[in-house]
Amino acid sequence: MLLTVDLARLELRPGELLLDAGCGEGRHCYGALECGARVVGLDLDRASLRPAVGGLRTRGRELGSFGEMIQGNTFALPFRNASFDAVICSEVMEHVHDYTAAARELARVTRPGGRVAVTIPTATSENLYLRVGDDYFESLGGHIRIFRPRQLAEGLARAGLATVGVGFAHALHTPYWVLRSIAGLPRADESALVRGYRTFLIRATGSKLLTAVEKALNYCFPKSLILYAEKRSAPGAPTA
Repeated sequence: MLLTVDLARLELRPGELLLDAGCGEGRHCYGALECGARVVGLDLDRASLRPAVGGLRTRGRELGSFGEMIQGNTFALPFRNASFDAVICSEVMEHVHDYTAAARELARVTRPGGRVAVTIPTATSENLYLRVGDDYFESLGGHIRIFRPRQLAEGLARAGLATVGVGFAHALHTPYWVLRSIAGLPRADESALVRGYRTFLIRATGSKLLTAVEKALNYCFPKSLILYAEKRSAPGAPTA
């Protein structure tokens, strides 16, 4: 299973409740279920949820746990304060104008001491895509900013989330998105080279050797950056 967040770094205990805000088709939801967590996935796009919601419920029952997906907005999460032990927000912040407001909502629904993982594309990869074509940023639903890690960490801190760790992921996907940008995103799937590289990525997911190679390459040209944060127990508490 292709995951951006290292779930072990969320320190999930069996039965704890995790929110995946902006879950898409739910890959992190499934991963957290397998770790023993109870899981709620939320996404604004109903079409993304539809293929996965039934399978997540079924897998949750098989594991004696709970898995559910709902449509909702990260800016107005339909949950009470401190509802979740851990929260994931993967590849969302680069799409929203007020990412600090989104971070405040993530912090609001996280219990004191709970862990939050937020992932964004790296500035290096984003600038590379921009150099070879602007479709990546001008397409409908595209990215509206290129983040620096400090910028995101400061936004999380203003929301009450202290960054405690960093990670990198998906180096093998960086060339894929370069190829898509060169081909032009609206017509990228027409490219035989793009289709061939996608086939390689699918095979790489199941290869222990290529997984190890990618882990090494993640220190050179990762596609994604992950900040791991902890909710401070009280406003103004010192950061780690």
